[in-house]
Formats: sequence, structure tokens, C-alpha cells
Amino acid sequence: MTSKRASLLAVSLMLAIIAIDQLSKWAVVENLAPRTAYPILGEWFRLYLVRNPGAAFSFGTDATIVFSFIQIAAVALCLFLAFRARSWWTILPIGLIGGGAAGNLIDRIFRHPAGLHGHVVDFFSFGSFAIFNVADSAITVGVVLYLIYTLFVEPRRQGVRA
Repeated sequence: MTSKRASLLAVSLMLAIIAIDQLSKWAVVENLAPRTAYPILGEWFRLYLVRNPGAAFSFGTDATIVFSFIQIAAVALCLFLAFRARSWWTILPIGLIGGGAAGNLIDRIFRHPAGLHGHVVDFFSFGSFAIFNVADSAITVGVVLYLIYTLFVEPRRQGVRA
């Protein structure tokens, strides 16, 4: 795959994740009451709107600004790496992680109380597990794909080349 095409695909995936994330958050905020359970599959899966000032599992609720700067750095790094992408194994993690980080960063910039202190909209609830959103899911899948590539795919490629 050409580097130009790979870069375009990585950036396009980032933009698609941002769009899906922001549209889903808009729909939830407009249609659901905060902290009210909306069962989809009983208690196992429900929609439950919360605003999270911290990270996963509401970790670091007093460090919103720190997470904002981490997300700025992550988005910048993913954009840089997008222009170095050459294969699906790099395009997918870059697009997913970058798009997810950007989606949550948009919340931190524009949602109350705003200015890099905004709270991220979370709404997927699986039983007693953490409540999360599309951006969080994209980041998680991107990290898992990157780990699979780093731990299993790339070592085999290196072994074949040696």
C-alpha cells in the first residue's frame, strides 16, 4: 500500500471515529436523563448517562487538565504516525486511538465546565463494569490491535526476514 493511501486511510478512520463518537454523545445527551438506567439487555447492558471528569473507572477526577494534555499529545502523535503508516497493522491502531482520544478531547474542550476541564460523556454500562463511550471503545480496540501486532505479528515478520 502506498504511504499516501495509508495516511489517508488512517486519518479517515480517525475522523470517522470522532464523528460516530460525537453523534452518539449528542444523541444520548439530548434524549436521556442523567444517572437514569435505560435497560437494553436487562441489567447486563444498559444506557446510563454520566459525565466523567477523570479517566477510565473515574480515575483521577481531580486531574482533568492533565488528561486533556495527555489527549492532546496522543492526538498529535497519532497524526504524526498516520503519515508514516504503511500497513493495516499500523493504520487501524493509529486511527482508532487517535480518533478516540480526539473524541474525548472534544468533550474536555467544549463540554461543561469547558476549557480543557470539561467532563466526558459516558453512557455504555455493562453490569457493574465501568461506564464508557464510543471513543473509549475505539482506544481500547486500538491498543489491543497494537499489542497483538507488537507481540505476535512483528516478531514473526522479523523471524521470516532474518
